[in-house]
Amino acid sequence: MVDFPKEGRCKICGKESILISSFLGICRDCILNRFEEALPIIESAHKRARAYFNLSYPAYSQKPYCNLCIHKCALNSEKSFCGLIENGSRWAGSSEKGLLEWYYDPLPTNCVASFVCPEKDHYGYKNLAVFYASCNFNCLFCQNWHFHDYLKRKSPLYSVEDLIEKIDSKTSCICFFGGDPTTQVAHALALAKKVKDRVRVCWETNGSMDSKILKEIFYISVESGGIIKFDLKAFDERIHIALTGVANKNTLENFRWAGEESKKIKDRVVVVASTLLVPGYVNEEEVEKIADFIARINPDIPYSLLGFSPNFFFDNLPTTSKRHAERSFRVAKEKGLKYVNIGNRFLLSNYY
Repeated sequence: MVDFPKEGRCKICGKESILISSFLGICRDCILNRFEEALPIIESAHKRARAYFNLSYPAYSQKPYCNLCIHKCALNSEKSFCGLIENGSRWAGSSEKGLLEWYYDPLPTNCVASFVCPEKDHYGYKNLAVFYASCNFNCLFCQNWHFHDYLKRKSPLYSVEDLIEKIDSKTSCICFFGGDPTTQVAHALALAKKVKDRVRVCWETNGSMDSKILKEIFYISVESGGIIKFDLKAFDERIHIALTGVANKNTLENFRWAGEESKKIKDRVVVVASTLLVPGYVNEEEVEKIADFIARINPDIPYSLLGFSPNFFFDNLPTTSKRHAERSFRVAKEKGLKYVNIGNRFLLSNYY
């Protein structure tokens, strides 16, 4: 991570700004207004990023395929998008073993749902955090990109029984995140089914799983008293593709279903949305579109706006500014959302 923001240059319009990623090389305006010109540059950036970790881009899809998420990667390909399937064999993410790290997080935690979490005042207790080391997005700003190191080593691997042993009388909840739990959902579900009567089961996900899987994790979460946290990275598909390498149609459809279903549970929060305020790309206009989308589904869904830290391939950008966060907060409230939060306030700056 750089100590201060450095200007990037747009390869299309020539503009220079600290709000343009040097690695991506395209400004927000050109992504939106000159997308046909921008797309080859965007794809080239994602290919370069993936090549660092010996992963292909885009996904290779052909029958027979994996049906966990949007990619539907061919099972006979050299390697799936997430890297867990090689030459027709899944080496992690099955019900038998998962590629992950785990740790205890004292309650209250700093998770994106902390401001509405039923455990937020449960001092003296802890969350079992299960960090799955694989993902089906290619976020160039990834805040947890170190999962690639685990993929490269193919370790550590844990069984469901290994993790059950970590749950004691002071463990109130378990959260599956990453990476993204979608890529190893068989492992997460096998564990969740065995512990749902003992702890709250929560998920933090990009929401791009198959719709049948979403329904399964949703109902397990509801039954246990947990929350599903959707990371809505952008609303405009062009911005989403530029930032993550993939489209967001499946994410939005899944969020819509979960949001509608959440209206049936009157007494508590079961769905939370969050958005990382990436300088230059996820601005107030993008937040306004996301907030409007959420409010039209269910204005009671809490929405957390997260401060960005320069990381991974977006390391020349500044941290999110206070002005950016506060304006985003206002537009989200103006769209009718009842519960809006600014997270990671300690990261906010005055760079722009």
